[in-house]
Amino acid sequence: MTVNDLVARYLETWNETDPAARRKAVEELWAEDGVYIDPIAAAEGPGQIDAMIAAVQGQFPGLVFTLAGPVDAHHDIARFTWSLGGGLVIGFDVLVLDADGRISKVHGFLDKVPA
Repeated sequence: MTVNDLVARYLETWNETDPAARRKAVEELWAEDGVYIDPIAAAEGPGQIDAMIAAVQGQFPGLVFTLAGPVDAHHDIARFTWSLGGGLVIGFDVLVLDADGRISKVHGFLDKVPA
């Protein structure tokens, strides 16, 4: 899987509204001790990450995450900008992979959030 494919699958997990399918995708993509952190949320492990994604979906029902530019990657790190709801929210994530090519960390930044 290329890093572009991995980022696409990562964003798909944020859009997956079926709880069982989302949990399966999170478990496949993330390392068991994976960590997500941004200015608003922090989660560790597939269970917490899945719950955090479900909470975001509850806050922004029906809105979709999309890639908002090219993925820039080297070694085990990728960075990319994303958009939620056609620009309602815009963010920038730095994704770090483990030796098995699974997501070990995501450092998220929020560039635009609704008031």
